[in-house]
Amino acid sequence: MASGTFFDYYGGESDQFPFCRIPQQLIAGKDFQHVSVEAKLLYGLLLDRMDLSAKNGWHDKLGRIYIYFTLAEIQENLNYGHDKATKLLVELDTPNGCGKFAF
Repeated sequence: MASGTFFDYYGGESDQFPFCRIPQQLIAGKDFQHVSVEAKLLYGLLLDRMDLSAKNGWHDKLGRIYIYFTLAEIQENLNYGHDKATKLLVELDTPNGCGKFAF
């Protein structure tokens, strides 16, 4: 654990730290059993960035929100190398990942 960070597990954490949301359907849904836990975590990080993009008004011509989250940022946030980070993005973007579903 990083020095200077302490989790007391008595309820104060919810006010002290930002949290990453991961849809329950992604965790427990049968359609997503084959998706790795690491890819689900990355999805939560992307979802968090999507909220930020929406607040900044970053939409394309069709009104879809676009996310600015570089591969380098993904690698740094998850402490993965290029190949692992790319593999997780590909896993999420395939028809067998989350690409075919809208939450």
